[in-house]
Amino acid sequence: MFTGIIEELGKIVLLEKRADGARIKIAAQVVTENTGEGDSIAVNGICLTALNISKDSFAADVSGETLRRSTLGKLNVGSKVNLERAVTPATRLGGHIVQGHVDARGEFLAAEQSGDFWTVKIGFPKEIGQYLVCKGSIAVEGISLTIADLSDDSFDIAVIPKTWELTNLSALESGDPVNVEVDVIAKYVERIMLYGQAKEKSETITRDKLQKFGFV
Repeated sequence: MFTGIIEELGKIVLLEKRADGARIKIAAQVVTENTGEGDSIAVNGICLTALNISKDSFAADVSGETLRRSTLGKLNVGSKVNLERAVTPATRLGGHIVQGHVDARGEFLAAEQSGDFWTVKIGFPKEIGQYLVCKGSIAVEGISLTIADLSDDSFDIAVIPKTWELTNLSALESGDPVNVEVDVIAKYVERIMLYGQAKEKSETITRDKLQKFGFV
């Protein structure tokens, strides 16, 4: 589990294609500290298992499924990536619960600067729209963010200077794909409401249904 608070901006230094997968090597110095073989590190919001760890790099094997579902398959040597180690029992939960399991690929649409702050617009596919709420949490490229404005196919996020400086948001261009993970709590609520009813996943959630299951 992760919090979406990025610790370091790493760089891909090796990308080796393999049968239905790949091995990547990432230059990093912060997340490798106190990290053991087999520990989890989130790379652009994707939970990967750290291998061949040294003081300034680590490697990870990426399955074909992860390459197809996320943006990792579109990155190149030299690409900057957001890095975060898995939480420990003593870690402050500064963001929200991030599993590192990407739900969809969104699209970086635009970034508008206002003073030292930025407003970033992200497009999203229809299948995750039901899990998004204004002022709710969302992970984009592994970064815990808050939805400031929401439409049928895009949302805005307000980005503080520290996040803009420390993450790869500042390196993205219009049209670039991004990894999106919705708040897992929304998915659990939906599952509880629909389980055993033999109804379509897209069934509308109403206030009456929420009251019936004790949520409001």
